[in-house]
Amino acid sequence: MNVSRPLFMIAGAMLLAVSTYAQRIKVTEGKLDVLEGQKEINIEYSYEGMKVGKFDKEEEYVKSRTAELNKKEPGRGDQWAKAWVADRKQRFEPKFDELFSKTSGMQLDKNAKYTIIFNTVFTEPGFNVVVHRKNAYIDGEVTIVETADRNKVVAKATIDNSPGNSFWGNDYDTGERISEAYAKAGKELAKKVK
Repeated sequence: MNVSRPLFMIAGAMLLAVSTYAQRIKVTEGKLDVLEGQKEINIEYSYEGMKVGKFDKEEEYVKSRTAELNKKEPGRGDQWAKAWVADRKQRFEPKFDELFSKTSGMQLDKNAKYTIIFNTVFTEPGFNVVVHRKNAYIDGEVTIVETADRNKVVAKATIDNSPGNSFWGNDYDTGERISEAYAKAGKELAKKVK
């Protein structure tokens, strides 16, 4: 049996999956180079008006998914719903912060001259059921403001299709897949700023 052929096919499929979800960052107002030379940055998060998967409102998605999981195993959906919200502070935001800071060289500081406000406008949670998978991804809006005067917007950008999956595919947990999407968004935004 030729082992290299199946490995080649798997590698090709992985590259196709990654290229299907090519992340795009588009500056829509101002210039990101306003952050050039800054040593500190403040980052804040919003989920206002977020759509999830085929649902126009996050609340509808959470209600549906909670009911679905509770039907399979009582209480499981309720636990999932708590984790859905808790993952923001415990997993998603720290991943974005870590990769943005590491890639940009800026330290996080609530008193920095500028604040990045990252509003997630869409989340595709994806799924992984061993034999079939769909990668997670997020879309977001970036607004950079002066920390001392939030009305002074210095730049805006959009991030589309920030992919979330683990390289080896053991991302069976929704939070794991989505946290990787935030990591990728933070890293790529930092590259764009640099």
